[in-house]
Amino acid sequence: MTRIVKRAFKYRFHPTDAQAAELSRTFGCVRKVYNLALQARTEAWTLRQERVNYNATSALLTRWKKTEDLTFLNDVSSVPLQQALRHLQVAFTNFFAKRAKYPAFKSKKRSRRSAEYSSSAFRWRDGRLTLAKMAEPLDMAEPLDIVWSRPLPDGATPSTVTVSQDAAGRWFVSLLCDDVIEQTQATGAVGIDAGLEHLLTLSTGEKITNPRHERADRERLAKAQRNLAKKAKDSKNREKARLKVARVHARITDRRHDHLHKLTTRLVRENQTIVIEDLTVRTMVTNHSLARAISDAAWRQFRTLLEYKAGWHGRNLVVVDRWFPSSKLCSACGARTERMPLNVRSWTCRCGTTHDRDVNAARNILAEGLSVTACGGGVRPQRANVRTGLSPAKQETQRATAGIPRR
Repeated sequence: MTRIVKRAFKYRFHPTDAQAAELSRTFGCVRKVYNLALQARTEAWTLRQERVNYNATSALLTRWKKTEDLTFLNDVSSVPLQQALRHLQVAFTNFFAKRAKYPAFKSKKRSRRSAEYSSSAFRWRDGRLTLAKMAEPLDMAEPLDIVWSRPLPDGATPSTVTVSQDAAGRWFVSLLCDDVIEQTQATGAVGIDAGLEHLLTLSTGEKITNPRHERADRERLAKAQRNLAKKAKDSKNREKARLKVARVHARITDRRHDHLHKLTTRLVRENQTIVIEDLTVRTMVTNHSLARAISDAAWRQFRTLLEYKAGWHGRNLVVVDRWFPSSKLCSACGARTERMPLNVRSWTCRCGTTHDRDVNAARNILAEGLSVTACGGGVRPQRANVRTGLSPAKQETQRATAGIPRR
């Protein structure tokens, strides 16, 4: 069996000086239109209690282009500007649905530099990509010099192209295509406990080492930041020093992303059911002693990758409630320990079973997830059970951890 999904393939490319200048102008115009539309929508609601939708902002864009101060908007492709208005509409939709905060204005220095082109604004022919407004006419424009680190799917034609530039000055192009995902069979089930000493501990007893990418480059990063602090503001030397800092950050981010991609792909291919904890990373990083290590572990990014890959391959991803006492429960008898400080890494239950803290937590997470998939029970433990110190009731006739290999 196969499944067709929309998948983005991201590549680096090296623009010519003319292409880089045109794309930089496009990024600035996209940011300008987004901010103008956000300001118009905010003022309309604040002053007149009027909601402005995408169609109204599109009409405003037409009028803005005719004004003397904004005539430069006509120098770039109109498609990325319209796409910016659509992105703003999505941002407001998420805000009204209480999935996100109120949209914020884009900053020249801090916001992501990107522009999205739909099929009417680029030409894809024989593996060569040409963007609109790079030259007139489009057939005379020079295609982008893309570094094809991996091939596109056979016969794939991009439906959307997104061009971006990161803080380190690297240029990227993302091609959204249809891809065929092979639906392989898997019978395994695994519970995952996230940590800092070990990035992940599996219910099978396997512990995956935390690479600590940020710590590995901490000295290099500190040296680059000290050098940046000594440079005069708005000077060329400061811009060069800023690029060096950004390159170190990019190296850390790329290594972390690569490791998480390989890890999540392996877990999804080997297991039909994957059970994880619902961790509140935003709250956890308020602990200043652990914030740096927690951010480096990237638990939220791990969950995001796992979610969409599980959807691609038809896997069951179960998220156990954050209040589930996975570390305090005995995976053998279900008894609960009242206190379990973080410095306790192994403990012995009154039934005589000695547990590794992380492995035991992973097995309890798996057991709770299996009870949900088998009986449709909730993953949130009852408050009465928490107060009385009893383990959450399972609806199965036998212990949920039966049959799980122990080491």
